[in-house]
Amino acid sequence: MIDRAGLAEFLRRRRESLQPEDVGLPRGQRRRTSGLRREEVATLCHISADYYSRLERERGPHPSEQMIASIAQGLHLSLDERDHLFRLAGHNAPTRGTPSEHISPGMLRIFDRLTDTPAEIVTELGETLRQTSLGVALTGDMMRYTGPSRSIGYRYFTDPAVRALYHPDDHELHARVFASGLRRVVTLRGPKSYAAHLQGLLLESSEEFRTVWNQHEIGIGYDHSKRFVHPEVGDLELQCQRLLDPDQSHLLLVYTAVPGSESYEKLQLLSVIGNQTLLTPNG
Repeated sequence: MIDRAGLAEFLRRRRESLQPEDVGLPRGQRRRTSGLRREEVATLCHISADYYSRLERERGPHPSEQMIASIAQGLHLSLDERDHLFRLAGHNAPTRGTPSEHISPGMLRIFDRLTDTPAEIVTELGETLRQTSLGVALTGDMMRYTGPSRSIGYRYFTDPAVRALYHPDDHELHARVFASGLRRVVTLRGPKSYAAHLQGLLLESSEEFRTVWNQHEIGIGYDHSKRFVHPEVGDLELQCQRLLDPDQSHLLLVYTAVPGSESYEKLQLLSVIGNQTLLTPNG
């Protein structure tokens, strides 16, 4: 049963404890609110300001589990706080120890500060949970996919257009890396896991995947650099730094170029192109 008073109080306290810079928002001028405004929280949670305001006023419909998960992420809650929020809303808390899409507050704080470089947060199956604007400019919107296609490894073997993102000389390596990574997750999560489901789909649909999978390789990786092919700026060689959140099995991937290099100049150009695209009315 929902605890409306407890839910409203908890949401209000968490909102008031956050500052705009804690969640990647500009502070602006003439701020009188202690903490975030309700409208700002609603934007972070991808819900209407009216809906969120009613929850803080102990009114409105019973929020769904999906809605509570979105609010927990928007408020940058820890796992303990997220679980508490679920219980206040009358839902069972998500099971711990299984893959989750809830990004930890620490990971989000780091990500929110990466405003001038391509970066993304991905799950252990390569599903993009967050992208910076320059990350979208580099590879396109990776968060738009649904179903199995959310996994970059799945898309690599089933969508020929995905390969256009990478330098042709690296295609074989990418195939080995994705197959090796999926094998690791299948072994970790078990034969009834979603990873095993993806494995089955790929074995049925991709001859290339079957060939690479049957090599039984494990631990194949990159040498900290990746070569991309962008339709407007051409080839870029970027260094990839990885930060692991072991509790959530999430990776923060940050792409940078060596200062003064050709790729560095192209990345600067891409930031301009990306901003122009975002400002285009139909973009």
